[in-house]
Amino acid sequence: MNLFQLVFEQPFYNLLIWLYEVLPGGDIGFAIIVVTLIIKGILFPLTFKSLKSQRDLQAIQPKIKEIREKYKDDKEKQAQELMAVYKNNNVNPLSSCLPLLIQLPIFIALFRVLRTGIGEVNADMLYAFVPNPGTIDAMFLGVVNLAEISIPLAILAAVAQYFQAKRTMAKQPAKEVRKEPGVMDENMMASMNKMMLYFMPVLTLIIGTTSLPGGVMLYWFSTTALTVVLYSIFLKDDKKDEKEIELTAKES
Repeated sequence: MNLFQLVFEQPFYNLLIWLYEVLPGGDIGFAIIVVTLIIKGILFPLTFKSLKSQRDLQAIQPKIKEIREKYKDDKEKQAQELMAVYKNNNVNPLSSCLPLLIQLPIFIALFRVLRTGIGEVNADMLYAFVPNPGTIDAMFLGVVNLAEISIPLAILAAVAQYFQAKRTMAKQPAKEVRKEPGVMDENMMASMNKMMLYFMPVLTLIIGTTSLPGGVMLYWFSTTALTVVLYSIFLKDDKKDEKEIELTAKES
């Protein structure tokens, strides 16, 4: 057993089987959802900080673009002004990447567990205190086979991905599109944001309907939907916060 299996894959495998045994009904789908809740709970501080950073970074984009245009010929001054804006608004441009990096090995481990762990139980992977059910029924709610590709779950995951992207994007005031050198970067950024809004859901739908088993898509849908809920609960005063951020940016 390699280090990745020992640190990530084996613990998730045992947690999933233990939940499958102790949860009423013996439904692997509910076990996956509970695993999602546990992971989300552990990573909640990082997730919250990441979501807030994404929202705040979007809110100060007009000021950032203004600085880049104003000091486009003085990179050192541009960097100083940008750092001042980030500092004054308590924004770290890289903080949103940390949760993604942490969740990547978790996602890979769950993918491997759900790809091979549904069906015949691998007794060699079990801890001594985890009971061996022998086999795991792959059916979720008696209708969805989580060991195979599930188009409905892929669609749900893609829709949840869209709403997560939509929810975390700060609403920017509409601007007239002008063909001026200083405005091109702003227009390009807006186009890229719009493209990402649709790109991730489409990518989710494609891989969910071509390669990933339903168990992985159930996890994907659950964690994305939960992220949207957490954002709505803990960052519900986003409009007020964005006005404060924009005011701070103007004073920078």
